[in-house]
Amino acid sequence: MIKIYKYGEVSNDEIFARENINSNVESVVSDIIANVIKNGDSALYEYASRFDKATLTSLEVTKEEIDEAFECVETEFLDILREAAVNIRAFHEKQVRTSFVINNTDGVVTGQKIMPIEKVGLYVPGGTAAYPSTVLMDSIPAKIAGCKEIVMVTPPSANGKVAPVILAAARIAGVDRVFKVGGAQAVAALAYGTESIPKVDKIVGPGNAYVAEAKKQVFGKVSIDMIAGPSEILVVADSTCDPKFVAADLLSQAEHDKMASAVLVTDSYGFAQKVSDELEEQIPMLPRAEIARASVDNNGKIIVAEDNLMLAIDIANEIAPEHLELCVDNPFDYLDKIKHAGSIFMGKYCPEALGDYFAGPNHTLPTSGTARFSSPLSVDDFVKKSQFTYYTAEALSKVADKVAYFANKEGLNAHARSATVRFADKK
Repeated sequence: MIKIYKYGEVSNDEIFARENINSNVESVVSDIIANVIKNGDSALYEYASRFDKATLTSLEVTKEEIDEAFECVETEFLDILREAAVNIRAFHEKQVRTSFVINNTDGVVTGQKIMPIEKVGLYVPGGTAAYPSTVLMDSIPAKIAGCKEIVMVTPPSANGKVAPVILAAARIAGVDRVFKVGGAQAVAALAYGTESIPKVDKIVGPGNAYVAEAKKQVFGKVSIDMIAGPSEILVVADSTCDPKFVAADLLSQAEHDKMASAVLVTDSYGFAQKVSDELEEQIPMLPRAEIARASVDNNGKIIVAEDNLMLAIDIANEIAPEHLELCVDNPFDYLDKIKHAGSIFMGKYCPEALGDYFAGPNHTLPTSGTARFSSPLSVDDFVKKSQFTYYTAEALSKVADKVAYFANKEGLNAHARSATVRFADKK
């Protein structure tokens, strides 16, 4: 049963506290990466057999397999995927940046050019569930950015195939190549390359603790989007909400995995108890009831900020949740007061699931309080920037002494001389 606390009985930094994960993750991942670097494809085949129980004859998904998968997916779902893709594309097209040039001073031109990252690796989780939504969310911004090649990796089923809905989403989103590889070994393959899988420049996408650790270990060899932790949701709700809605929204994240964290902050103890009762009613109805039960019992919390909704907002800002629902009347009255959250869902008819699948904003979000300083996945994650500077001789002559003065203040005489040497013969 979910735990109910009065505000102050648990510190804000413990609200999303979770059980400790396996402490040997780091060493296991390190060994996997070393094996992939040394043995390439053969290591990937070995791990597919060991972890996925799949006997593979090739790693790359063929066009025929994608065609077959497309035929297996019901037309209604294909239409929904396409509509979701339209919404995601429309939202992310607004994020596109343009290069700029500044030439307000005679003889001086400065600027910045925006360029797409050439090769991007997309990790799509498998295992307990298939996530075509992740395919759309992580590849469409990359396509908008102009990335030359998008390479997707995802675990195969025991039959050696990738879930048809994953492959259908990949085709709709414009993914270039798909490989039947999951786990830390897939991240290693993308970072270092193998005989079959090309080395990429950046790896994006969520995964389990081993995938997150692998991304952490290869960072620097390649870029990554973020180190994503288990899913989390914070619902701020007052007593006018329907407790059924709030309980359902909490469970929408609790069913992800046993490490997920679902928290309600409310201004009413009576409402808190009603939501707790609803959770007990709804959990047994879920196909993933065992996972949701573990998440709610171990990591779930209800915090009661008695008769003080603004205190609930302060709590939200303190813990910077991945998903924040404002299940209140007039939610736009509070929007400017939210300072730290990955994605904000406004009002009583805006469940977080809208963001997971359909509305358009990205669902790859900062977790574990990192929304204090980081942002949802966006087109910005798939571009890089170069600066450029141009000075004529006359323009440099006007500032060379100032540059030299500055450089000498830092004790860097060669820096100073590089600016003045061009005019030494003229003095």
